[in-house]
Amino acid sequence: MEIESMEAEQAENVSENASDKSPSSSSCNGNDGAAAPSSPKKKQVSETDMMKERFSKLLLGEDMSGSGKGVSSALALSNALTNLAASVFGEQSKLEPMSEERKARWKREVDWLVSVTDHIVEFVASEQKGKDGTNMEIMVTQQRKDLLMNIPALRKLDTMLLDTLDNFKNEQQYWYVSKDAEESEKGVQRGDKWWLPTIKVPPNGLSQDSCVFMQKQKDAVIQVLKASMAINAQILSDMDVPEPYLETLPKNGKSCLGDSIYKSITDEVFDPQQFLSTLDLSSENKVVDINNRIEASIVIWKRKMNNKDNKTSWGFTVSTEKRCMFEERLETILILLKHQFPGLPQSSLDITKIQYNKDAGLAILESYSRVLETLANTVMSRIDDVLYANTMARESGTGATMLPRKSNVMSAGDESAEKMSCGINTPMSRTMTLSDFMGWGVEPEKCSFDV
Repeated sequence: MEIESMEAEQAENVSENASDKSPSSSSCNGNDGAAAPSSPKKKQVSETDMMKERFSKLLLGEDMSGSGKGVSSALALSNALTNLAASVFGEQSKLEPMSEERKARWKREVDWLVSVTDHIVEFVASEQKGKDGTNMEIMVTQQRKDLLMNIPALRKLDTMLLDTLDNFKNEQQYWYVSKDAEESEKGVQRGDKWWLPTIKVPPNGLSQDSCVFMQKQKDAVIQVLKASMAINAQILSDMDVPEPYLETLPKNGKSCLGDSIYKSITDEVFDPQQFLSTLDLSSENKVVDINNRIEASIVIWKRKMNNKDNKTSWGFTVSTEKRCMFEERLETILILLKHQFPGLPQSSLDITKIQYNKDAGLAILESYSRVLETLANTVMSRIDDVLYANTMARESGTGATMLPRKSNVMSAGDESAEKMSCGINTPMSRTMTLSDFMGWGVEPEKCSFDV
């Protein structure tokens, strides 16, 4: 359903661009001077018509037949933000500022969609002074608390990302070469990302100042990534687990986890990093499968605790305290997986929650934070592409052996090489994960799947 919506969105963009160009072509009738003053009005009318079209889709639930078979308003808003981001940021294959046209469209249409939250309110107590001077308590409306806290934060993160891209406007020490160029003219690119242009840097690599600049921008993007991921995770946890998802679950958590994972989770001694090292995380599908199984187990165990049912199919009685401990262990693994693989597709539970969610406020918060998380991950990946090209240039210049890369996975050694080549020894010189900021003291490998 989302793919069809995105294709429809792109088709509309082409249609809109064509309609914007048609008036100028029809003015070649010898009366060009009379047509020029009316162009601002035509642009204003065009934006108004566009806004009407967008909100008509939302009201109709994306069912343009008007027969009432559309999706909920919440899902329509979520799809609209997702499709807008795919249309605007889908071309972000280079580390460069967005065009003014794309940036203006993003800001304008995000404002339209997020404006819905201005009218989602709740009653709060407030004091009012009466005519006789006495204070009395009345109930007034204000924007719902979760929206009041998170919408300004997401807008700030949005601005930070766009500003970071703008900072690369005058960066001249690296340049891009088309993937279709001659082999002799091509630069380098990490792994098998054949669809991206290759990158070239000076023979001796980037200058010290340029390396410091690149790392500073990466640190800023990391902060945006962490914050958007935290907001998105919190919003998803606030959504109810839909009944259709619960109906697909087995009766016990062990069936979801499997014997091997279940045994590790229930051991007396548990080390999250050691546990991750025993899992097969060699492909995206395997990581998603493990993520889905762990989330399903957590849901099952939470339901059992809520039902105060201490008898499980594990074959023995488990106390509530132990069950809580096992659940916390699984949640720790989930957090590590999500920060080790930030480009991972959504889990079955998240997709089902978004699909069946009826709260428009939560839908906007979830989709807005999700698209910012995706964009931040993309920008960080583009920065890593340049740093990788810099590392290869320095290794080539010093005569170091350049080993072939089997995939787009960058090991901890690669990151160390980047830091050494740029001469940066700051604490934030590697990609920080939530583990670092929660004091777990673990260092998961870097993301294997780039956007």
